[in-house]
Amino acid sequence: MTVRVKFFASLKEQMGCDGATVEIGEVATAADVWLAASGGKALPNNVLVAVNMEYCDPNQEVSSGDEVAFFPPVTGG
Repeated sequence: MTVRVKFFASLKEQMGCDGATVEIGEVATAADVWLAASGGKALPNNVLVAVNMEYCDPNQEVSSGDEVAFFPPVTGG
């Protein structure tokens, strides 16, 4: 299945792009999408995940055509 991926803020800088399209198995989670899009890097514990613009747990299942976004933690001051 095909999933669109978006990276924001410092994650965009780390990945060297703001997004990608990945092909992944028929049963996959947002965490699996991260692995495919990041070249196998572990998903950092503090990264926020959204599927189709709704925040979710990294174990959220995704479907073909979904958009999965990854955000660094928000800080304020």
